[in-house]
Amino acid sequence: MTQPVPEKEVRFRTRTALLLAFLFPASRVFCQSAPVSPDRPWHSAQEQEIQRESNNVSGYAAKLSIDATESYSLAELIDLAEAHNPETRLAWERARAQAAGLGVARSELYPTLVALALSQTNSSEVLFGTAFYRQTVQAFEGVLELNYTIFDFGARSGRIAGARAELLASNFGFNDAHRRIIDHVEQAYYRLLNTTGQEDAALSSLSNAQTVQQAAEDRLKQGLATLPDVLEARSATAQAEYELQAVMGAEETARGDLATTLGTSPTVTIHVQPLNELPIPESIGDTVEQAIDRALEQRPDLMQQVAEIRSAKGKVKEARAAFYPDLNLAATPSGQSLYGTQQALPWIHTAGFYGGLSLTLSWSLFDGGARKNNLAQAEASLRAAEARANLARDEVADEVWTAYSNLHTAFRQRQAATALLEAARQSYAAALESYNYGLRSQLDVTQAQRSLAQARSTDVLARTQVLSSLADLAFRTGDSIQAGARKP
Repeated sequence: MTQPVPEKEVRFRTRTALLLAFLFPASRVFCQSAPVSPDRPWHSAQEQEIQRESNNVSGYAAKLSIDATESYSLAELIDLAEAHNPETRLAWERARAQAAGLGVARSELYPTLVALALSQTNSSEVLFGTAFYRQTVQAFEGVLELNYTIFDFGARSGRIAGARAELLASNFGFNDAHRRIIDHVEQAYYRLLNTTGQEDAALSSLSNAQTVQQAAEDRLKQGLATLPDVLEARSATAQAEYELQAVMGAEETARGDLATTLGTSPTVTIHVQPLNELPIPESIGDTVEQAIDRALEQRPDLMQQVAEIRSAKGKVKEARAAFYPDLNLAATPSGQSLYGTQQALPWIHTAGFYGGLSLTLSWSLFDGGARKNNLAQAEASLRAAEARANLARDEVADEVWTAYSNLHTAFRQRQAATALLEAARQSYAAALESYNYGLRSQLDVTQAQRSLAQARSTDVLARTQVLSSLADLAFRTGDSIQAGARKP
């Protein structure tokens, strides 16, 4: 026969069941689980929440307003990018955080003061003679705790020097972010100029191909040309149309890249100054040695490496200070008020000011080699930072040398492209005129037209390559972020 369940146990089981019923759905909501299988994407309610939050994130780039009726110069585009590109804001916030870190390190030079307020009531039975008496004590106390490190043999100054150097490194990193943004804008700008110039060249080539095709069809009607000549001319026209469409697609991509670099949507239409309005220099006055010296003096990434060496030296100083004692001062003034009563006796009260003053000399005599290894680690980090700085200097010198060589190559190619374009124009004009007089074949004219199209494309590329190489040299030397670097 089944024994009846006690009422107490029934209540316990009921409460347990209700608790489990509440926790089971909660665990499904708050617990994160892995994907159930490797053969399909993972989707969950958390993913939908993240998607909603992503859509609600207000992009800083949304504040950038582009006038579709205005043609922007390179300097104006650079100003827009420096103000709206998220990379500069990221570097700025990092520098601000590092400045706060320096403030934290410098705060160790000052004492700490903590205020405490205590209230406590104790009630107990006290044995007195042959009987127990109930006793109640009510205490109120206010305490100030002051702690100050009098000296620590340079540990705090080492941390402060390291934090100050890290702030310098962050500031130089902020400058380097601007240098990279300027370079990105310049390269995107010149790529856009190249594509627009290539589009103009492709339009001219298409017009030339159509002229040759029309001449071939007219001669065919007059019985002076053959059908293969006309077909060859039509093929050349179709090829020119194909190349034009390819260039137009490249131009759309270049416009999207420039808009993204500015910090706005790639769908925004940005008009820039055409290539024909920009002066193309033919030489540079500096020698490569002067360019390398400027780079070693003003490149912010090199300055950042030097700041990191300072930071490593501060950590070495802090590690050495651990071998020496610390002297600390502690002062604890307090005010106390006590109220008490015992059974059959009235309340009594006492109050007063108390406190203590102590000096503590702390010196670690043995730590299993921790301080020795910390110092060795800090010294190795210092030597590594110095090696990175030397390596960076060598890399910067090589970058400037390469950029300088590329610039002089671009100058020479620009001269050759100019001569090539002039020769191709004369050759095309002569071939077309001779063809009209029946002195040249259709193949000769088509070949001359293709050579002229290639010469136009090469000329545009050579002009933009000079400007791009100049910008790259300014980027490698650090000239692009110097005062007045973008003045006309």
